[in-house]
Amino acid sequence: MSTGLPPHGGHSLPLAGKRHLIMGYQEITLRLPTDYSPEQLTAAAAAAAGVGDFSLHIVRQSLEARKKSAIHWVVRVGVSSPDLPGPEPPPRPALDIPRRRRREQAVVVGSGPAGFFAALVLQQAGFTTTIIERGAEVHQREAGIRAFEQHGVFDPRGNYAFGEGGAGTFSDGKLTSRSKHISRERAFVLESYIRAGAPAEIRYLSHPHLGSDNLKRIVTGLRAEFIGIGGTVRFETMLTDLQVEKGRVTAAIIEHDGRQEAIEADWYVLAPGHSAHETSRMLMDRGVVFRPKNFAIGCRVEHPQAVINRAQWGREELPGVKAAEYRLTAKGDNRLPVYTFCMCPGGMVVPAAAYADTNIVNGMSRYHRDGHFANAACVAGVDPARLPLPGRDVGAREALAWLAALERTFYDYSGGYRAPCCRINDFIRGTKDPASVAGMRTSYPPGLVTAPLWELLPAAVSTALRTGLREFCRLIKGFETGLIMGLESKTSAPIQVLREEDGRCRGFANLYLAGEGSGYAGGIISSAAGGIRAALHIAGAG
Repeated sequence: MSTGLPPHGGHSLPLAGKRHLIMGYQEITLRLPTDYSPEQLTAAAAAAAGVGDFSLHIVRQSLEARKKSAIHWVVRVGVSSPDLPGPEPPPRPALDIPRRRRREQAVVVGSGPAGFFAALVLQQAGFTTTIIERGAEVHQREAGIRAFEQHGVFDPRGNYAFGEGGAGTFSDGKLTSRSKHISRERAFVLESYIRAGAPAEIRYLSHPHLGSDNLKRIVTGLRAEFIGIGGTVRFETMLTDLQVEKGRVTAAIIEHDGRQEAIEADWYVLAPGHSAHETSRMLMDRGVVFRPKNFAIGCRVEHPQAVINRAQWGREELPGVKAAEYRLTAKGDNRLPVYTFCMCPGGMVVPAAAYADTNIVNGMSRYHRDGHFANAACVAGVDPARLPLPGRDVGAREALAWLAALERTFYDYSGGYRAPCCRINDFIRGTKDPASVAGMRTSYPPGLVTAPLWELLPAAVSTALRTGLREFCRLIKGFETGLIMGLESKTSAPIQVLREEDGRCRGFANLYLAGEGSGYAGGIISSAAGGIRAALHIAGAG
């Protein structure tokens, strides 16, 4: 968020004095300019604490922007000093991994946050752990994405959906989560990221993010750490089947370079993400029970970042802060909730197709969020029971099939990967203007094609979005001038696995499903926490 943060990144910042005395501790809330310096921070802390010999660290930092004429940082600092009463600083939450030598083997499928952190914890706990990843390692994956955007040739091994680090590698890298009771898991993930090169500010920012440029380096560093303690990673290797006997997985059938082999293990953790529909269907064939769940679909909205900055800050630039954000919710048509999701300040809209014959959009930002555009998902909640499948009960298979058909509809309309698009005002009015997007700049690499988006989406979703967009235009000045484009269908999975109390797939002795593909997580932190908890259950510490 901030480009003017103290360089100590939340570590203790010693001032005068090096006495080895009993230290008291106090937390103090400060209000500081958006471009405050380390010197201003320490001076304000000294004045508030009334001590001259102390060290400090930032506990929490958030931007207060409700009053545009007085935007400032609210910074909570922990001050330690022999001149203060009180106990020592509280310890950071720590993950208790039972570490011992084991003979057991573990196979983890998927290298996104859920899969990777499950594998890391298992390896640290003494298991011999192998990660199976259908996509390519991150640099080869990036080359495939670049070729796709330049030439329109889809690479199933190197795209925005699959590959090292999962879909989150090419995102804004948000590290917020609404999940409760995961403080130990969150701390473990953040410290792992920092060791791999993430900025230390992620410890204390209220809305921390990594950026896709940092994430590419970070996932490489995490892989090196995992391999360094004895783990194995196999890229471009597809899980095609499971051998199951009496509720126990006996082998994973994998394919690499056209050759199949069976990998036997004692434990299996699958974290395929929410895009791997063929994996979900294979699991259903093998007796894993899923149910449909509420999810969301919609489009991406895009504006010049300056429009959002002016609306949120009352000016186009704010010293010390990268780019303005927004999070919007509306009741829609009183049946389907409407909200923005995964807002990417200074970012770009990207073609996030998981398969060659589908057309999906998503968003990403680099760490400095210094791009010309802002974008966000604008989606409506969907109840699977209300899907337009007359005369049929909607189960997990039907929900996946319905979503896949919708993704193909957008591909068929544009004849490829250009994003069907119109102006937000035209969507609200239902105006068909063949020249709607003529002359409009966009960050989306494959380009745009003018379309009546409201006709491509389910009628109930279009109606709800139209009502929600009207409200958003009242909340954000200039919102109506932006573009609305493509199909945003990956905010959450439409299905959810049924679990035992300890997290195992129902009816299975040694199979776990974690991350967004399980239907219990959404985003980097909650997905990673789900993978960690599966690993701890396996290690006997869950």
